[in-house]
Amino acid sequence: MSTAVQAEEREKVQFWFDPICPWAWITSRWMLEVEKLRPVETDWRIMSLAYLNVTQHGGEGMAPEYLERLERAWGPVRVCAAAGAEKGDDILGPLYTAIGTRFHVEGRRGDPAVVTEALAEVGLPESLAEAAVSTDYDETIKKSHHEAFDRVGLDVGTPVIGVRGDIFFGPVVTPAPRGEAAARLWDGFLLVTGIDGFFEIKRTRDRPPSFE
Repeated sequence: MSTAVQAEEREKVQFWFDPICPWAWITSRWMLEVEKLRPVETDWRIMSLAYLNVTQHGGEGMAPEYLERLERAWGPVRVCAAAGAEKGDDILGPLYTAIGTRFHVEGRRGDPAVVTEALAEVGLPESLAEAAVSTDYDETIKKSHHEAFDRVGLDVGTPVIGVRGDIFFGPVVTPAPRGEAAARLWDGFLLVTGIDGFFEIKRTRDRPPSFE
């Protein structure tokens, strides 16, 4: 299929992400590869693992140190929400790439400079980093989050993909498929998710996320 498909002919696919999730990051890189090979355009949207696990699940069964990490996880997604308010939602994809590259590829998840560097990379004021410790955008985050999780359910996390009127968790894969392997996975994803009553295919993850 030609990669020179006009933008107006591309199928919109919604992708909900939290910048801190390594598995969502890998799937997001796969989606960018799919965009090169299929007439697809990704509509990037935010969700919050902190809101899902601490508020919606009540933090049940979670270790104190994990709950502490989730509390810090509000920061990056708040900055994404602030960026969307400042520049429009089209900035979410580039900002996600800028933050995620530093978090996951460069291994700098604990580096406070990541957010300001990422904002500067996409041409946004570094002052938006202040949103990380503000609740001003939390309702925006929750609204976007609920658009996905009110339909996909609360027994999943991220990535969440909306395609052809339905919403699904996954696919979860490592590393991100490239080239024709990426296209075949997309074709298979459309095939199985197009079946009414299809819910899941799953096996235990026996390896860590790879960011090759």
